[in-house]
Amino acid sequence: MKIAVIALGKIGLPLAVQFASKGHEVVGVDVNRQVVDLINAGTEPFPGEARLQEQLSALVPAGKLRATTDYADAVPDADVVVLVVPLFVDADANPDFGWMDAATAELAKHLTPGTLVSYETTLPVGTTRTRWKPALESASGLVEGQDFHLVFSPERVLTGRVFEDLRKYPKLVGGLSEEGAAKAVEFYQAVLDFDERTDLVRPNGVWDLGSAEASEMAKLAETTYRDVNIGLANQFARYAATAGIDIYQVIEAANSQPYSHIHTPGIAVGGHCIPVYPRLYLWNDPEATVVRAARAANADMPAYTIGLLEGAYGDLTDARVVVLGAAYRGGVKETAFSGVFDAVKALELRGATALVHDPLYTDEELQKLGFQPYHLGEPADAAVVQADHAEYRTLGPQDLPGVRVFIDGRRVSSPEAWDGVQYRVIGKA
Repeated sequence: MKIAVIALGKIGLPLAVQFASKGHEVVGVDVNRQVVDLINAGTEPFPGEARLQEQLSALVPAGKLRATTDYADAVPDADVVVLVVPLFVDADANPDFGWMDAATAELAKHLTPGTLVSYETTLPVGTTRTRWKPALESASGLVEGQDFHLVFSPERVLTGRVFEDLRKYPKLVGGLSEEGAAKAVEFYQAVLDFDERTDLVRPNGVWDLGSAEASEMAKLAETTYRDVNIGLANQFARYAATAGIDIYQVIEAANSQPYSHIHTPGIAVGGHCIPVYPRLYLWNDPEATVVRAARAANADMPAYTIGLLEGAYGDLTDARVVVLGAAYRGGVKETAFSGVFDAVKALELRGATALVHDPLYTDEELQKLGFQPYHLGEPADAAVVQADHAEYRTLGPQDLPGVRVFIDGRRVSSPEAWDGVQYRVIGKA
């Protein structure tokens, strides 16, 4: 097959590599010339994705994968076009389709008969049918279901382990027609491999959910569930701290019963997915009070955590407070919706000098994000763990000279490691 992948980011590029590794001709499209040039040189444009460089080094010289900025080079006569352009949420929690609209318009200009188009970007329910179908038909002059087929198939992977997750989880598809869905099932079966899983109700593989809307909702449901679950865990943690209860013992005990799956509380819920997709769900279902309450509870956790610091330390005016971790989660160089922003804001509102440390970021990169960099070994009055980087599991008072209070927002350490320092963790008095 000839396959075009539109948007070669942290999901799109590994997908393109996966398709090419199965022997197909893959052309990736990206608006960033630097990204395109790096890929064509066989060099990964971003670090941290397991096996990506190894695959690029083999596939690009073999002519199985190349990149371009030109839709006219990639889209015409493609058997399949997979689009993974980002969708953003604005300050009012409304989806901003700007980048996707632009990519869809360019795709439509060069769409040729016989192509299967699959959107993998997470979307509000109904978007594939009511937005992308008319946009593609209008600009291409082709008829969906007759000249081309359109499906929605959500990505279900985490950056850093995309290839592993592609094998582990069923690939969900939903079409606008039975024929389109069947073509999507055939395509994804040809480009993916699946681990055997005895825990699933049906064999691991490509699952046709019967409609694009069902496929859209499945992705929103699985991610919104996590946000709601974490919100509940955070509510439990806040109460437990006032009642002298260790919430982690409670969660361990509750989860020993097979119908309880309480997640772990923490300082923040970040990333491109969990903080965003509940808002996309709310766009369709604004009366979903449980979803809205959980999102609000999780959004409040950075400020709550800085409140814990203030309670232990006292007046934070002029205190040098280190926020450990700019990334939204450990080991991933990404700050999307990271708790660092609200944590720093809460510290500054209390008059503290907020400093930020992250082993994945240079001083210059931290400064570009608006932060004052901190280096281990420099004086500090207090510290707050925001990201669970592995490097933070071995920290002690010697790494933060002068530290009086250590707030462990991710439970990466223990009181024993902080002799002479007030150690606090979310969910314990």
